[in-house]
Amino acid sequence: MKRTQSLRKTLLITYISLLFITLIPSIYSVIVSQIHTQQYTQIISNVSTANKISSIAKEDIPSELWNIICGKKEIDEADHNKMLDEISTGLSLMLITNNNEESRGKLEVANRAYTTLRRNVDMLILQMKKGSLVTQNEATLDEIRTITSLFSDIMQDFIVTEIEAASQTNRSLRNTSIILTAIQIIITVLAIIISINSFITVSGAIQKPISDMEKLSTKVANGDLTARIDIPHVNELNTLAENLNTMAEQIDVLIKKNMEEQKNFQKAEMKALQAQITPHFLYNTFDTIVWLAEEEHTEEVVKITKAFSDFLRISLSRGHEWITISQELDHIRNYLTIQKIRYADILNYEIDADDSLMELKIIKLVLQPLVENAIYHGIKNKRGRGELKVSVHYTDALHSRINFTVSDNGAGFTEERLGQVRNELRTGAQDSEKLNSVYGLYNVNKKLKLYYGEQTEGIIIESEAGKGSRISFSIPAAGEITQGAENV
Repeated sequence: MKRTQSLRKTLLITYISLLFITLIPSIYSVIVSQIHTQQYTQIISNVSTANKISSIAKEDIPSELWNIICGKKEIDEADHNKMLDEISTGLSLMLITNNNEESRGKLEVANRAYTTLRRNVDMLILQMKKGSLVTQNEATLDEIRTITSLFSDIMQDFIVTEIEAASQTNRSLRNTSIILTAIQIIITVLAIIISINSFITVSGAIQKPISDMEKLSTKVANGDLTARIDIPHVNELNTLAENLNTMAEQIDVLIKKNMEEQKNFQKAEMKALQAQITPHFLYNTFDTIVWLAEEEHTEEVVKITKAFSDFLRISLSRGHEWITISQELDHIRNYLTIQKIRYADILNYEIDADDSLMELKIIKLVLQPLVENAIYHGIKNKRGRGELKVSVHYTDALHSRINFTVSDNGAGFTEERLGQVRNELRTGAQDSEKLNSVYGLYNVNKKLKLYYGEQTEGIIIESEAGKGSRISFSIPAAGEITQGAENV
């Protein structure tokens, strides 16, 4: 009897020891889970805050200042100071809570950019209160836009750094899983000595979830953000598994959101570029109408006014981004009708198109800038009458692609200038003055790339000095367009 009690005491001590040892990985797992949870939560919060203040700096502040300059808002009614304070608060909060040296470095750079931004905004408001000229205000606003763009770029770099920090945390989590696995193996060996049943129970309840988390962390670290882990229904591991799933989902959402915002920024930029093309044409057209009216050329006034009305109607298209090729060619005819009246002595034109493709869809207003470029930079710069031709034809017997060509016999490009133009279309230009001469071409090329993606090579320029130019591009027939059809 005395021996039995001793054995029971030994067994009790043994089970208590095993229970204590078993609790070690669980406690470790919970602690690590909380640490990683805080890290992920902070990273997600930082990325969200960075995205928000980046958007405020790049879009909201310039827009608000422009409304003040245009007179849509009074200075005292505007929210620019509130927006600047929101950016300052976000930066301060991220600086306080962020322990990553690289991220803090980028935040400090961003904070300096913010200080410069606030100084320039205050300078703009001050000079407006002193009655500065609109041109001076616009120049200052352009500087502010440059600063906000720089600030946005810095915040995007910060977001990338935070995502890299998340990846490093994933690697740390993977190492933690390995350590937990090692501890579990030791516990399993001890459990086998006591009971085969204990080995099966512990192994089945703990080892599989840890293995699953290790696989998940490896997939996430390798970029597979769609990977998820089943909840293991083990109290010590459920929180960690849920946080891993939440982390992967949040990072995936934030990356997709960031990509979508960049795409929206590009589309907004395209609309802004398109809007900047029209003013000088409008002014010239109105001047021509006034001149014709003063000279009592009634028929020509009616003709140019109707062409101008139809030109604007197609340009607006009730906000639609996609129109038929027939409408696009009518738009060109109206434009050339106006220009023919203005440049009767130097301009002849021809439009050659297949009737069978008239009802197919195309992103609107891609031909007019090419025609305008041919007139202003080609035909006007040569001596004698200029010939301009617009051609629209299928490229193959299967009617799978359509080729658009605008050719002229104008001044053309020198070989050196042609190389510069091609490079500017491909990469843009650091100096906006250099880009002005090919502004329409750059606009069209970027618009084609944005809406058709890999389905088009963009515009192709062939030119020879003194002999003219040929600008063309090809797109898939409307039935093969993969995006944008819902906008029609």
